[in-house]
Amino acid sequence: MKDKIEELKKEIAKNVIGQSNMVDALLIGLFTDGHILLEGIPGLAKTTTIKAVSQSLNLDFKRVQFTPDLLPSDIIGSQIYDIKTTEFKIKKGPIFTNLLLADEINRAPSKVQSALLEVMQEKQVTIGETTYKIEQPFLVLATQNPIEQEGAYTLPEAQLDRFMFKIIVGYNTKDEEYEIASKVANETFESINSILTKTDLQNIKRIVKDIHIDQELERYIVDIVFATREPKEYDLDELDELIEYGASPRATIDMFKAVKAAAFLRGGDFVTPLDIHNIIKQTLRHRIILSYEAEVLDITADFVIDKIIDKLLVP
Repeated sequence: MKDKIEELKKEIAKNVIGQSNMVDALLIGLFTDGHILLEGIPGLAKTTTIKAVSQSLNLDFKRVQFTPDLLPSDIIGSQIYDIKTTEFKIKKGPIFTNLLLADEINRAPSKVQSALLEVMQEKQVTIGETTYKIEQPFLVLATQNPIEQEGAYTLPEAQLDRFMFKIIVGYNTKDEEYEIASKVANETFESINSILTKTDLQNIKRIVKDIHIDQELERYIVDIVFATREPKEYDLDELDELIEYGASPRATIDMFKAVKAAAFLRGGDFVTPLDIHNIIKQTLRHRIILSYEAEVLDITADFVIDKIIDKLLVP
C-alpha cells in the first residue's frame, strides 16, 4: 500500500508542481474523513490540486462557485412541484458527491455557508421532511481568498470548527514556477490516471486507524489544546490576554486522527512528536479566536501556537 501512495503522489504531481504540503493535507483529510479549508491568493493551484486528487482516486467530484447571490438550495437541492403529477419531487444538489469543491466559499453570505453544517458533521442532508445519507467517502474541500474585502463574508466560527485543517497556500519556488509556466505555455501537462479505488481507500483508512500512538503523545496533544484555553495553567501568562477562545474538543479529536495519517504518509507505523508538530498549526490556527489586543498587535494564531510548542515539554 505504501508503494501505491508514492505512485498516487507521482500521478498528482503530473498536474500539480510543488505544493507538497497541500497535497499531503488533502490526502490526510481523505484518509481520516476530515474536511479541508485552503486559503491563498488566486493562481496557486488550489482548485487544480483538488481536481487532480479526485481524478487519481476515481472519485465523483463536483464544484460549486460561491457567489453573493447563491442560495442554500443551489447546494443541497430543493423540492420541485410537478404539475403533471401534482406532487413535489426532490431535485438533489451538487452536495451529493464524494468530493465537493466549495470554491471561494467566503464570497457567499453566512446563510449559504451554513447550509454545509449538517452534511459536514453528520454526513446527511435534509430536504423538506426527508433526510438523505451521503455516499462515502465525502469531503468538503473549500477555498478562500484572503486579500479581497469587497463582496466577501467571514466564515462563521461554527463552520470553521468543522474543518480539520486550514492550509495556508504559499507561492511556488522559482524553479517550480518556471516549470509551471513552461508546461502551461507548451500545453505539456499529462492526463492523470486513477491509482486507487474506493476499496483501496477503505483499506487505507483501516491501516491508519491501527497506527500506534503512545499514551504520552496523546496526553501531549490534549495539553496543547488545553493550553489554548487556559494558558496561565501552563505558565503562558503572556498569552492570556491574546486569546479570546481556545480550540474546541474537535481540535483534539482531529489531531488524534490526523497524526496517525501523517505517520502513515511518512511511511511509519507509529506516531512521533514530529508528526504532531507537522500538523499542529493547520489543525489549530482556525480554531483559536484571538482577542482585540492580539489583532491590534498584529499577532496571529500561528504565533500563539509557536509559543505553546516552545513552552510544553515534548514526551
